[in-house]
Amino acid sequence: MRIGDLVQATGVNRRLLRYYEEQGLLHPVRLANGYREYAESDVVAVRAIRTLLAAGLPTAVIARFLHCVHDDQDEPVVPQACPTVISHLRQERARITETISRLETSQRELDALLEAALR
Repeated sequence: MRIGDLVQATGVNRRLLRYYEEQGLLHPVRLANGYREYAESDVVAVRAIRTLLAAGLPTAVIARFLHCVHDDQDEPVVPQACPTVISHLRQERARITETISRLETSQRELDALLEAALR
């Protein structure tokens, strides 16, 4: 399928699909005329990429284990045969938890400044 077909199948725009390719997440075949040719498996990959991005994972992390993600009834799942995925997910969860903690601290500080300014 061509890029327009992948756009239709996934709802993801061309620019993002090209970005995913640049990041090593998609690997379309290049035809002699330079057009990209995508496989049906790329629809599944794009769906998984979108889910993993929504979970807060950066593309560099997704690239490390995207091959382990498979489609099951329109929901990406990670098979148990890819144990490194669990450690990556745990690391990213810890990173996000730390970020949330820092943001909550900043929010408390801003609240204190606002309270003092409004007195």
